[in-house]
Amino acid sequence: MEETTIDRAAMGRLAKALAFICGADHSTTVALRVAAESGSERDIKKARALFLQLKPGDRKAALAMIGD
Repeated sequence: MEETTIDRAAMGRLAKALAFICGADHSTTVALRVAAESGSERDIKKARALFLQLKPGDRKAALAMIGD
């Protein structure tokens, strides 16, 4: 199965959504913001891993917020 790639703009939108859902200081929110700003492969990989560790409800809510 091929991994889904998320562009930097989408990571920035996800960071804003998670700031609302989990808080601006949440580790996943910070990691997504850093990945959106830097664009480095290491930061993106870390942000993706942390996003996948969120509760399913939090993930779905964040994705629903940026889906509009």
